[in-house]
Amino acid sequence: MNHDRSRDLYDRALSVMPGGVNSSVRAAIEPYPFFVERGDGGHVIDADGNRYIDWVMGLGPLLYGHDLPQPVESAIQSRVSEGPMFGAPTEIEVEHAEFVTRHVPSVESIRFVNSGTEATVSACRLARAATGRDKIVVMQGGYHGAQETTLVEGEYDDVEPSSPGIPESFAEHTLAVPFNDEEAAHRVFEDHGEDIAAVMVEPILANMGIVTPVDGYHETLRDLTEDSGALLIFDEVITGFRIGGLQCAQGKFGIDPDITTFGKLIGGGFPVGAIGGRSELIEQFTPSGEVFQAGTFSGHPVTMAAGLESLRYAAEHDVHDHINDLGERLRTGLQEIVADQAPEYTVAGTEGIFKVLFTRDAPETFEGHCEGGCSQRPDCPRFEHCPKNAADVAAGQTDRWRRVFWEEMSEQGVFLAQNQYESQFVTHAHTDDDVEETLEAYKQAL
Repeated sequence: MNHDRSRDLYDRALSVMPGGVNSSVRAAIEPYPFFVERGDGGHVIDADGNRYIDWVMGLGPLLYGHDLPQPVESAIQSRVSEGPMFGAPTEIEVEHAEFVTRHVPSVESIRFVNSGTEATVSACRLARAATGRDKIVVMQGGYHGAQETTLVEGEYDDVEPSSPGIPESFAEHTLAVPFNDEEAAHRVFEDHGEDIAAVMVEPILANMGIVTPVDGYHETLRDLTEDSGALLIFDEVITGFRIGGLQCAQGKFGIDPDITTFGKLIGGGFPVGAIGGRSELIEQFTPSGEVFQAGTFSGHPVTMAAGLESLRYAAEHDVHDHINDLGERLRTGLQEIVADQAPEYTVAGTEGIFKVLFTRDAPETFEGHCEGGCSQRPDCPRFEHCPKNAADVAAGQTDRWRRVFWEEMSEQGVFLAQNQYESQFVTHAHTDDDVEETLEAYKQAL
């Protein structure tokens, strides 16, 4: 493929933007990323005219690929024609809030914000205010946006900021435990229970290679937080309205968190975030309560229209069924390829998300394995080998994935997430042909 124009654009970008990008992951591919010119259904076309099957889908905000259903597009255009924004409430905010509270089991009240990061920042502030405690428990390697509370590295209560510019004292209030480790969860509450304001967890570890919970893990977190007076925060920025349909991952797993953070799909492809939960908690935000939270663009009418109409259309047209069927076919096909060519690798994902993890150690046979992606089934012969947490994923062949495999897939016209850790997404725009072409590319690349 020719990438001359992308190279020239990246050269220009380096002169005016740090690293030539506005979000770090976009520059993960070496020596430079391709620049996208436009989208077309389940595909993107780059600045040099190269066409790719797109499984990145904006890193998660797109349910319909790059061609919106006509009712969604009309709703967006109508709002734009009425004016960009007003600094005053609009009816569409109320309608969107009503839709979310009807469908998500734990959400009685919601505050819209502008990004997933803003949502998790506000959720931590709210949890601390509501409990009168300071410490937040997070999962090692989990990602909750570019915020000071959760940007930490280390283990347990021996953590430090993972980025310069964050005071060391901030990390003193963060406790990091491995995902899926019930013993570690019990220990942290035994040692620090009276000081813990909340546990913040992705229901599926979706920014670290896609790791599903072992049976009973979320129930353990729910019981520990309730017993200690702490709050359980589900970060559903990625899983929200993608896993578990309109009930989100909490509906799939049958867990009611106290607070839920949203982003991506709740805005229909436009910048968005939200914090939802029990009314007595969410109403502690100003102006009904004293926990300060505000934003000029919060509840932006165009975003609200895009998010609401996108989810309405999904509810009325079996969109999730189509996506989940394609996802199942894709993961099943990948398992067949991996079983034949790289049995040490792990196919991960569920419903509309997928990933092949370049793990190093596994049985040589796939006999009796979890079908359609690793589901942490205890009687699966690969159970002891499949990744259970972020450290397990990081121990894989991450450099090989990024430096060799990604480029080979790209040359075959398949656009995958820029590193081993980010999820990949099936959308309503993808087709059977997209799945078959992608599987053939995996055969060649592996």
